[in-house]
Amino acid sequence: MSFLTNIHPALAAALQGTSGSGQLFILVAMFAIFYFLLIRPQQAQRKKHESALLNIRKGDEIVTAGGIVAEIVSMRETVKDGTPTKTLEDRVTIKSGESKFVIERGRIAKVLGTNGSEAKE
Repeated sequence: MSFLTNIHPALAAALQGTSGSGQLFILVAMFAIFYFLLIRPQQAQRKKHESALLNIRKGDEIVTAGGIVAEIVSMRETVKDGTPTKTLEDRVTIKSGESKFVIERGRIAKVLGTNGSEAKE
């Protein structure tokens, strides 16, 4: 555990009086805290965003990763084994002002409702 003493002096002082199993318990507890406070909520947020992207429809208002606010004009789904499937690589045609763009479904940062209110994220 000498590598931990180089990381943070307070951690070194806390671990100095503990046994090997005590040090292991502290490391496992630290990992559990990081998992439940950082990793798990991020996974849930990613799944929610992904499901919102897979459920977009023509006429929905979106914001792209580049910050362009636009309306969906049409979508072309990926065809695998003869059947269309929804993936994040699908081509989505959007209209912003007088311009039309073709983007990938996965490059949509936020899905706004059809009237501009935030319906999904």
